[in-house]
Amino acid sequence: MEKKCVFWFRRDLRLTDNTGLFHALNDSPEVLPIFIFDSDILEKLSNKNDLRVNFIHQQLTEIHKHLSEIGSGLQVYFGKPATIFNELQKKYAYSKIYCNHDYEPYATQRDASISKWASEHGIEFKSFKDQCIFEKNEITKEDGKPYTVFTPYSKKWKLALQINKEGDNPIAFKSIPSEELLANCYKSFGFDPIPSLEQMGFTANHVAFPSKIVSQDIIKNYTQNRNFPAIHGTSQLGVHFRFGTISVREKARKAYLLNETYLNELIWRDFYMQILWHFPHVAKTAFKPAYDRIEWLNKESDFEAWCAGKTGYPIVDAGMRELNATGFMHNRVRMIVASFLCKHLLIDYHWGEQYFAEKLLDFDLSANNGGWQWAAGSGTDAAPYFRVFNPQLQTEKFDKQMQYIRKWVPEYGSNLYPKPIVEHTFARNRCLSTYKKALN
Repeated sequence: MEKKCVFWFRRDLRLTDNTGLFHALNDSPEVLPIFIFDSDILEKLSNKNDLRVNFIHQQLTEIHKHLSEIGSGLQVYFGKPATIFNELQKKYAYSKIYCNHDYEPYATQRDASISKWASEHGIEFKSFKDQCIFEKNEITKEDGKPYTVFTPYSKKWKLALQINKEGDNPIAFKSIPSEELLANCYKSFGFDPIPSLEQMGFTANHVAFPSKIVSQDIIKNYTQNRNFPAIHGTSQLGVHFRFGTISVREKARKAYLLNETYLNELIWRDFYMQILWHFPHVAKTAFKPAYDRIEWLNKESDFEAWCAGKTGYPIVDAGMRELNATGFMHNRVRMIVASFLCKHLLIDYHWGEQYFAEKLLDFDLSANNGGWQWAAGSGTDAAPYFRVFNPQLQTEKFDKQMQYIRKWVPEYGSNLYPKPIVEHTFARNRCLSTYKKALN
């Protein structure tokens, strides 16, 4: 076996069923697990009360505690990855860096830079697929080109599954037993304390984050319950998928047996990841270039009202207030508020995308971008521009008793609640005219 290597945790904050960690532990009896609070990322966060940083810190503390029980630990750093790997090499003299793939533009550039540096220093950089079931070019059309429409992609995705001999689960969902090899974690390294949130310029918050444990009833009943925000009908596992505190293979395995609609949601994750991988321009511009010609109104006061949940449209306001208060918003409501911003208010979807990026606990660039471009009509599988959600009809369909609205907009129906910021029919006609002008 090779000696001395580093496993670099990123979007895979767990010791179980972790592909890259397994390969590191399987190849070496001396694996130093590390995590880097990337200063290039953290310095861009304007909210120093960011709950996502709290969540990461909490998960790292749990990993370190578990490893400490077997005489090892997690070494956590704060700074620029290139600088830290260079200093660590002087101290630890490792021969390999192991990690799992990350598909976002910044991450791919960072990893290419670290891989180049490692090669120049005789260090091998090894990365593995872990946060999705199928990636990059694994699911393509017959001519090798990427799919840009979800339905044929999902059909090919399901065809690509190989069933185990036992016939119970696809091979692609098979767990990776990294937890069985933890004895190979380095045991004589002087582990420094994990940097505190305050040392990194953030505020510590003791928040009860969504549980990793989801009842089978929620998954079984997901199809009929998922669109109703007043009930607990979704798994709320987004933040755990985002930071890899749970295994997508484990959840796909259960979804495969319990509910195909839920499995489709996991396929959407893969779909948007491969869209971002093949078409990285979507992070900054429209997937369909013609939509970049839309003349948005971008009225600041309208945007501020939307952000604050004071548009006079109760289902929209409830969603925004839930987001501001909890870092979570029900998926059906995400579609409603996004459509409202783009089409009722004619505000550039990038504004909403960025606001969600700042507020959502489960913010994921590929999914967030895909969802916003869907709402704006500019992306893959997008809602056609002439489809403009009517907030009142959406309310009647999905919150008829107004339980969700009453929870988040208690002043609704009183003189304290604002009048609608814009009239629906007027807004719809204005939207259609503006889009038509840009696209013709």
